[in-house]
Amino acid sequence: MERKKHSNTHKGAAILFFLFSLLFFVLLARFIQLQVTGVADGQVLAAKAEEKYKQKRTIEAKRGTIFDRNGEVLAQDVPSYTVIAVLDPKMTTDPDHPRHVVDPQKTAKKLAPLLKMDVDEVKRILTKDAKQVEFGANGRNISYELKEKIEALNLPGIGFIRDTKRFYPNGNFASYVIGYVQKNNKKNETVGKMGIEKSLDKHLREKDGYVSFAGDISGFRLPNTKETVVPPDNGANVYLTINQKIQTFLEDAMNDVEKQYKPKKIIAIVADPKTGKILAMGTRPSFDPNKRNIQNYFNDAISYPYEPGSTMKIFTLAAAINEGVYNGNEQYRSGYYKVGPNIIRDHNKVGWGTITFNEGVQRSSNVAFSILVKEKLGEDRFLQYLHRFRFDKKTGIDLPGEAVGQIHYKYPIERITTGFGQGTSVTPIQQIQAATAIANGGKMMKPYVVDRIVDPDTGKVIARNKPEVVEQPITKETAKQVLDILETVVTSEKGTGRPYQIEGYRVAGKTGTAQIPSPRGGYLTGYENYIFSFLGMAPKEDPRLIMYVAVQQPKLSYTETGAAPVSHIFTSVMKNSLQYLHIQPSSNKKASKEKSKGIEIGSYAGRSTEEVVKELKEKGLVPIVIGNGRQIEEHVPLSGDKVIAGERVVLKTDGEAVMPDVRGWSLRDVMKVAELLELRPSTKGNGYVVSQNIRPGALVKKGDYLIVELEEPRKWNERMEQEQKEASEKKSDGPVD
Repeated sequence: MERKKHSNTHKGAAILFFLFSLLFFVLLARFIQLQVTGVADGQVLAAKAEEKYKQKRTIEAKRGTIFDRNGEVLAQDVPSYTVIAVLDPKMTTDPDHPRHVVDPQKTAKKLAPLLKMDVDEVKRILTKDAKQVEFGANGRNISYELKEKIEALNLPGIGFIRDTKRFYPNGNFASYVIGYVQKNNKKNETVGKMGIEKSLDKHLREKDGYVSFAGDISGFRLPNTKETVVPPDNGANVYLTINQKIQTFLEDAMNDVEKQYKPKKIIAIVADPKTGKILAMGTRPSFDPNKRNIQNYFNDAISYPYEPGSTMKIFTLAAAINEGVYNGNEQYRSGYYKVGPNIIRDHNKVGWGTITFNEGVQRSSNVAFSILVKEKLGEDRFLQYLHRFRFDKKTGIDLPGEAVGQIHYKYPIERITTGFGQGTSVTPIQQIQAATAIANGGKMMKPYVVDRIVDPDTGKVIARNKPEVVEQPITKETAKQVLDILETVVTSEKGTGRPYQIEGYRVAGKTGTAQIPSPRGGYLTGYENYIFSFLGMAPKEDPRLIMYVAVQQPKLSYTETGAAPVSHIFTSVMKNSLQYLHIQPSSNKKASKEKSKGIEIGSYAGRSTEEVVKELKEKGLVPIVIGNGRQIEEHVPLSGDKVIAGERVVLKTDGEAVMPDVRGWSLRDVMKVAELLELRPSTKGNGYVVSQNIRPGALVKKGDYLIVELEEPRKWNERMEQEQKEASEKKSDGPVD
């Protein structure tokens, strides 16, 4: 029995020995394989080890900043933070210093007001069955200032994740030009989605760098190991042609009109006709790139082709003059004009009888321009000018999404109506480009919004735009004649452009009232169902600014015309912009005629103040001395200018510059002082000065703001009479000797 027991024991031991031997040889074979190949389950062990012990830390790069032409920031990367709450009690190792949310009610009560959330909503988030939570949109992209306020509460378990966000400091400002960016969460990269952010994304986009090194499991670098550093590649900075000040004038004016008239659309562009630079561009509805509350994903200034209406007559007129077939004094019968079976009528339906073509331009007669196309120019020749003005091509402006209008020239009636802006469609930016030829001596300039692209680390200019002449559709002489006639549209009693007059400046331009196609065919009807517009240039004698404004379907009172909202934008923006650019006011026509037979200004620089004052008084002029110096340094008007009797001559002496009393002065005289003292003028109202922000006799220095308020002559006289009456009453109530 015992022998059988020993036999079973030996047999079991043999089996175990065999199993352990087999396992040993399997492990040995596996070990040899790993030594030879270095691969386990398809993965390289050396790589896995390096992955475990090699530490890699990101060095954040910065997306390029977008600036205006003067270096003001329009878009930039700024630090942002996301608020988090740790709910897992296991994160706390020291009860005296908890690292999780201990009291959800107390935490919610303190945190909710700063995140602008309900206390109950915050408490609900803090009592979730989770280890860590966030607070939704209210807790993301918070500023550093808000982060500091939350940290000051010393709330256990409340922490922050640092990130960067794209910030647009001006909010709703040139939004369709600048555009916006969006984060791709999968790739953790920022991508431009509209405007410059999209078109120059490859230049603006950043690429993070990193530093890598061998480290232990805690992340500390191991001794005697090398580190690899790949520096971040910051995005390039972009400088636009947009002028922040002029853009602000435009945004404010559009806001006023949007609030008062509630139009379907507003489109406005301000450009430099000498270069093609876009100084301001805006539309309504618009959006805040920080909030991305977008209603329309197209930049209507470049992407909205429509029938422009009578602003198109500018280019028909230019073509007729350039071909030598325009005689402004020639007469025609207004009212209606037959084209085959169709009848074209003037906008008042009956016309104004027999009038000259110049008056037809002033009154915006459709019949006048129908005759110019059909009988004077000829339809084929006119079509060539449409091509010369590039109404069949995109301008190539450096913004995404540009559309192009369509010249409808198939039927006889379309060929004629195109001459006064109906049938054929164009975009606002096409009209701006074409109008630069009128304002720039016949040379048509390509519009652009990007001035230059700059490397942020070296300051080297990567790319720069330069003014480009794309065509010369008309001669310099033609351009001058067109400007002369367009000025009468604004100044003539018969002109449709009278609401666009700007005191102190000569404006040339043309109004437009464009019909809107109906979805059911034909055109919409009704008092407000038009696109009202104006394309104007100033100063007329040498245009420095060109501006197009269009307002679609505004809510008008029965006493208002479509010019009311359009002129509010044009006159305020144009006037403020001209003054901001220190462009001197123009002389009016009467003064211009007087100049040829007026009093000539001598050269007074370097002469005695007393002597010059005496000489000017003898000539019947009014000397205004600035400063207490004995010698004249500068003066306005300049030497050789001719002035009329009684005009002010401002003399700057070599002493300290002091502010004169300009109350009762015209804007033109105020601008003389602003020019000499290099002040920044800003005006409110029209007429004569009734108040000034710099008191008379105060010392002034270069760059000071001079703000004056003006009132109409009638109100000025009433004010003066009232002041004299009050002074007289005060004197009569005084003590008797």
